[in-house]
Amino acid sequence: MSEKSKSAATGTEASKSQVVLERTYAARVEELWKLWTTKEGFESWWGPEGFRAEVHTLEARVGGILHYDMIADAREMIAAMQRTGRPTSHEARARFTEFKPLERVAITSVIDFLPGVEPYESTIGVDFFPSGKSVRMVVTLQPMHDEEFTKMSTMGFTSQLTKLDRLFRGAEPPAAG
Repeated sequence: MSEKSKSAATGTEASKSQVVLERTYAARVEELWKLWTTKEGFESWWGPEGFRAEVHTLEARVGGILHYDMIADAREMIAAMQRTGRPTSHEARARFTEFKPLERVAITSVIDFLPGVEPYESTIGVDFFPSGKSVRMVVTLQPMHDEEFTKMSTMGFTSQLTKLDRLFRGAEPPAAG
């Protein structure tokens, strides 16, 4: 995979393997932490290109609620969603399942917006490794219900990381491949 994505499996095993995305930013760990744990921070970058998040509740603690709407806000994304008969926004419900300030956060989301798919949970884990004037951020995505949606989810999350890449212009360029 490109964009510094790594998957331990290939072929049909991909839907069963975690996906790891890494970035190194010229930033303080406190800056990155706030992007994951505050309403303002989360809204500033969450969602793939062409989408934004509107946070209703964010309780940054173990067991704390994260409730937001994911909204298509680019013309081409709105049109694409309408063409496929999908809503241009959906409610997202999650909770913080791990919370070690400035070290690790995990968010478990309820995936209940896919027609014909029984609701299930999926967790994103994020580890922060400060070193000098930079921070390596390692994001681990749980596989989704099938290989295709795991690929789509990985592409979407990689897209949303480009928002952080722009925010921290000193980001290590993603590796090709």
